[in-house]
This record gives sequence, structure tokens and C-alpha cells, in this order.
Amino acid sequence: MNSTCKKILKTTLPLLLGGILVWYSLARMDQEKMFFHLRNANYAWIFLGLFFGVLSHLSRAYRWKFMLAPLGYKPKFTNSVLAVLIGYFVNLAIPRAGEVSRATVMVNYENIPFEKGFGTIVAERIADVMMMFLIIGITLFFQFDFILTLISNSFEPLKIGLIFIGVIIGIIIFSSFVKKAKLGFLLKIKNFVVSLTEGVTSILKMKKKWAFIFHTIFIWTMYVAMFWATIPAIQGLEVPVGGILVGFIAGGFSIAATNGGIGSYPLAVTGAFLLFNLPESPSEAFGWIMWSAQTLMIVVFGGLAFLVLPIYNKKKNV
Repeated sequence: MNSTCKKILKTTLPLLLGGILVWYSLARMDQEKMFFHLRNANYAWIFLGLFFGVLSHLSRAYRWKFMLAPLGYKPKFTNSVLAVLIGYFVNLAIPRAGEVSRATVMVNYENIPFEKGFGTIVAERIADVMMMFLIIGITLFFQFDFILTLISNSFEPLKIGLIFIGVIIGIIIFSSFVKKAKLGFLLKIKNFVVSLTEGVTSILKMKKKWAFIFHTIFIWTMYVAMFWATIPAIQGLEVPVGGILVGFIAGGFSIAATNGGIGSYPLAVTGAFLLFNLPESPSEAFGWIMWSAQTLMIVVFGGLAFLVLPIYNKKKNV
């Protein structure tokens, strides 16, 4: 398969999967109940959630300067914000193309070489991956009893023990193959782990590392806050802290599965809430409202960023 076909498939397959999941979700839901929840939603909470989302984007744009400063570049904060918004907007259409467009904006308007700008974005993503792992770890720690009970109800104790031993042995064997890998998929995993380690090391060596770490924590706190703040918008939905964390993680992984989580996000969040015996209809309504609010925010602000960027820089040059 040539590179052109691979690029086409990488773009079309997530969109196709998202379309199928949207159809599946709409076909199985009680649409009358869904419209009831949408009509009676408290949109003040939704706007509060969007406010937290906006703060996360501003913080991400500000955090970027800590990566660019050691390279000798000090871009305008407005250009950083517009570049971040454009990146999110482009990612809705083409997965991972947002990072490229974000670096390209800095080439055109701040004279930052593409490879340097893109390198800092990759380092940022590594920090974000570490934060996701941290949230997963916190969730596993605080919800250990719940997860253990859930597994115990699904499997016999002997089977759980055998599965656990099998997983440990599998990880050890897989790790040994990854370490020796010189080509193919295993080499990609090896390179990812190496890049992750190097990225974390470079962050710890940064001059203003604590400011960078603060903004990283702040960004992800705002993500969780956006999720949490939107829950009271739906009548009849009371989610425990564990449900919020598990639902947030499920939603986060769904965004990686399809473009911006189209189709997959509502299903993933609903599935997570059902583990906590929450009512299905309000859970579905929340999933759709949460995804719609996030997506609409990106479309509106990202679209405006495309329009404002050349106007702002024209005035700046004048």
C-alpha cells in the first residue's frame, strides 16, 4: 500500500467509523426522552463548562512560550492562542493535522522554523499523555474497590488470578520483544517509549519547568472541570466522583478513536456511566450535549481564528 492510500485511509476511516457510530447511537436511543432532556437542560451549567474549556485553551497557548523561549523565540500571545484554536479546528477534519497547521501558523506569522515549532508541540503532547496516565492512576487508586467488585462479579476468583498472571507474563514477554525490535509495529512502540522518556527529561531540564508543569496541571484540571460542570445541566443525573473520572477517561480515549470523538464520545461516556448504575437516557443526553458543546466551541472559535489571524497580523505589521 503506497503512502497516498495510507493518508486517505487515515483520514476517511475515522470519519466513516464516526458516522457508523452516530447512526448506531441514534438508532438505539429513545429519541423522545433525548429531546426531553435537551429541551429541559440547564444551559447555564453548559456555558460554565465551556468557560473552563476556554481557560484550558488560553493556558495551552501560554504554556507554549515555555517551550519556545529556550529556542530563542517569543511569539505574540494572541498568535499562540489563534494557532492553538486553528489546530483544534483542523483536527476535527483530519486527525493529527492540527499539530501541523499549528506549527505552520508560527512559520507564517512568527518566523519560527516548522521543525522547531512542531518539535515543541510533540513535547507538549508527551506531557499531555503523562497527565492522562496520571488521571488513570488516580482513578484506579480511588476506585480500586469498585473496579475489583466489578471484575469479581464478572469473573470467578480463580479466573481473575489466572488473567492477572497471564497479563504480567504477557507484558514481560512483549517488553522483551519491544526492546529488541528493529522494524515494524514493535519498533514504533519502542520509539514512542523512547520519545516519551526524552520528552519528560527535556521538560524537567527546562528553565521554567515549574511554570510549565503548573500550566499542564491547570489545563487538565480545566478539562475535568468542564466535564464535571456540564453534568448538572441534565435533570436526573447525579454522578459520583468515580463516575466523573471514569467517564472523563472513556471520553478522552474516544476522541482518539474518531475525529473529535464524533459518534464514539457519547457512547463511551454512556457506557462508563452505566457501570455506576446511572440511568441510561440522561447519560446519553449528557454524552451528546458534552460532545456537541465541545465541538461547537472548537468550530466557532477555530473558524473565527482563521478570520482574525491575518487581520490581526496585518494591523500589527502596520
